[in-house]
Amino acid sequence: MTANPSIHSTARVVATATSSMAAALFLTSLIAPCMQAHAQGAAKTITGQAAFTDYTQEHPGVRRKITAADLPEPNQGEAVFNGPTVVARPEGALPIAPPGFKVELYAQGFRVPRLLRTAPNGDIFMSDTGAGEVKVFRGVGADGKVVTSETFASGLKQPFGIAFYPLGPNPQWVYVASTTSVVRFPYKSGELKASGEAETIVPTLPGGRGGHTTRDVVFSKDGKRMFVSVGSASNVDDTDNNPTEFHRADVLEFAPDGKFVKVFANGIRNCVGEAINPTTGQLWCSTNERDNLGNNLVPDYITSVKEDGFYGWPYYYIGGHQDPRHAGKHPELKDKVIVPDVLLQPHFASLELAFYTGNQFPAAYSGDGFAAEHGSWNKSKRAGYEVIRIPIKNGVATGEFEDFLTGFVTPDGGVWGRPVGVTVAKDGSLFVSDDGSKSIWHVSYVARNN
Repeated sequence: MTANPSIHSTARVVATATSSMAAALFLTSLIAPCMQAHAQGAAKTITGQAAFTDYTQEHPGVRRKITAADLPEPNQGEAVFNGPTVVARPEGALPIAPPGFKVELYAQGFRVPRLLRTAPNGDIFMSDTGAGEVKVFRGVGADGKVVTSETFASGLKQPFGIAFYPLGPNPQWVYVASTTSVVRFPYKSGELKASGEAETIVPTLPGGRGGHTTRDVVFSKDGKRMFVSVGSASNVDDTDNNPTEFHRADVLEFAPDGKFVKVFANGIRNCVGEAINPTTGQLWCSTNERDNLGNNLVPDYITSVKEDGFYGWPYYYIGGHQDPRHAGKHPELKDKVIVPDVLLQPHFASLELAFYTGNQFPAAYSGDGFAAEHGSWNKSKRAGYEVIRIPIKNGVATGEFEDFLTGFVTPDGGVWGRPVGVTVAKDGSLFVSDDGSKSIWHVSYVARNN
C-alpha cells in the first residue's frame, strides 16, 4: 500500500537522506528488491501456490494470479491475530513505485483520511472519517505540496463515500455516504465550501450495531441508479437468524432521489470501494472477505458485479466452497455462487478502487484498475499495505494483480503506512490516502520528461 518514485527519483531520495545512515540503509533495503524485480522482467505472472505471499515479496511490477483451484482447505487452527504495529514513518522513507514514477508527500496531518474522489473540475475531495469532515484539495505547488486546502463540510458521522451528481462537467450535488445514511450538499463546480446545509437522501442505512462502517456511493453511467455498498455486521454469522444482517453484505440500489429500488447484489461481505468501469459501464466492487479460516483463506477480491448476483457470503466463498462454520446449510445456493473476477491475497483488506482514465501514465495502464490494500491482521506474515494494479483488457479483468506502490512496511515488520483511498487526477496522476501516516501521496509519471 505504498509508493515510491521512479528509479531516477529514488536516487534523488537516497541522496537527500545521506544525513542519516539509518535512513539510507532503510531505503536501500526497500529499493533493491524493486530494482531486481524489474531487472528480471516483471511481465511474468506468478501462479499457483507461489502466488500466496507476504509483504517481503511485494515489489512494484511483480504480477500474480490466484484461481479458485489454488485455494487450500480451511484450517481454523491456523487463524491468528497479527494486527499491525503502526510506527512513525522512518526518516527519508517514501512509498516505492515502478521505475519512471515519482512519489511526493502531498498533504498530511489528518485524523483518519479515507476515500478520495476527483471532482469534474479537478479538485480532490477526501473524507476524513475521524474528523467527521469532507476536505477539498486544489493544485500542486513547486514543492509537491497542496496549494489550497479547505473543509467542504463538517459535523458528519463517519463519512466515507463521495459522489458528484448529475454526472458530467457541472454537477449540482455532492453526495456523502456515512454509516447509517446518505446526504447531499448543494454544489457548483469549483466551490471549496458547501453553499448550503446537508439534505438527507437516504435516512436509514443498515448499521450502527457492530461490523463494517464504511459506505460507498456511486452512480450508474446513465445517472439513473445510485449504488450504496453496505458491509456485513459480522465475520460470518448466519443471516437466517441474525436480524442485524438484514440488507447487509449487499449492494443496495436507490434512485438518485433516495427512493429504495432493490438489493442489486448480495453475499458480498464488505464491498468497501465501488467504481463504474468506464468501458463497460458495469459496477465493480473491491471486497473484504471473511477471516479465521487460515493464512491463505479466504481471498479478498475485486470484481464486476452482476445484477441480482449472489457472491456466497456467509455460506459459501469463491464459487461452491462451503464455509465449514455453516456446513450443510443452503445446498440450493451452491451452484449460484459467482466466482469473482480477480482473487487477491487473503486478508489484504482491499479498500478503494479506481479505473485509470488518464493519459499521463504509459499507454499500457489505460483502463486498468488501481486498488488500495489496507493490510492484513489475520495472517501470520503480513500482506497488503500497498496499492495494486488490476490489468484489464477491453473492460474485462485478466484475473491478475500487480504490486504498484509498496514500501509501507519496515524490514522488521513495523507498519508506517496503510493505503485507503485512490483516485485519478485530471492531469492523469494518482493520489493515494494513507491512514497510517495520516497523509496523501501523489504519484506522477516523469520518465518522459527526464
